[in-house]
Amino acid sequence: MFRKLASRSLAVVCGATILAASGMMGVMNTAHAEYVGPSKVKQYKNVAEILREPVDDTYVTLRGKIIMQLTDKMYQFTDGSGVINAKIGMKEFGGQRIDANTPVEIWGDIHDDPLRKDLHIDVKRVTIVK
Repeated sequence: MFRKLASRSLAVVCGATILAASGMMGVMNTAHAEYVGPSKVKQYKNVAEILREPVDDTYVTLRGKIIMQLTDKMYQFTDGSGVINAKIGMKEFGGQRIDANTPVEIWGDIHDDPLRKDLHIDVKRVTIVK
């Protein structure tokens, strides 16, 4: 009787493990999708446009260079049209070695706090452009 109970318990545990693993694999294999149709959300082409008319929490993708480190996580970024501060953590660098001459693409959201005179991009991803 003990053997039957032990083998049933083992079967249940194994089945649950396989089910959980297959569910996780299904989540990991989902395709990335995004809406690319018409939008009323402000779209920026460069840093100059952001500096001229910033909209807080708007996501942007920009290509340029990280030209200087200001603090532990604050850097200056330029795309040739202007210079803006960019908050970038170690995780976002992803182990990539980047200097002031490395062309990069940054993706993140605009952080605009007019009362504190704090405008920067909160960077979520940094990619070296080849």
